[in-house]
Amino acid sequence: MRETEGEPTSLAVEATPSLDLIFDMLSNRRRRQVLYDLNDRPDGVATIDELADTVAAREHGSGGTDLDADEHRTQIRTELQHVHLPKLEDAGIIEHDRRSETVRYWTQPSLEEWLEHAQHKERA
Repeated sequence: MRETEGEPTSLAVEATPSLDLIFDMLSNRRRRQVLYDLNDRPDGVATIDELADTVAAREHGSGGTDLDADEHRTQIRTELQHVHLPKLEDAGIIEHDRRSETVRYWTQPSLEEWLEHAQHKERA
């Protein structure tokens, strides 16, 4: 588990999430992209804007939208804030600080195993 200075928070969840939970979290492309990004960061921390930029860049690279870049990024940011980040937080996978608009990923070895497999398949 990644920790900052001081005591770990109460979001240090169960060691092994169920397969149902893992597959539910990985079932959405944007959630996977957020998890890829957070997992690749040494401290597991990113701002919502950084995550939205990453998702938008990946979708733009795949020719994913007809919206202009700013509108697309705004739509992604809104969806992350209201749909995907709350779902990941409810599952105990991330901590979302709404005041600072930062997200912290809590490592989950069983999730990361499937996450790495999904990332490999999507790059192929």
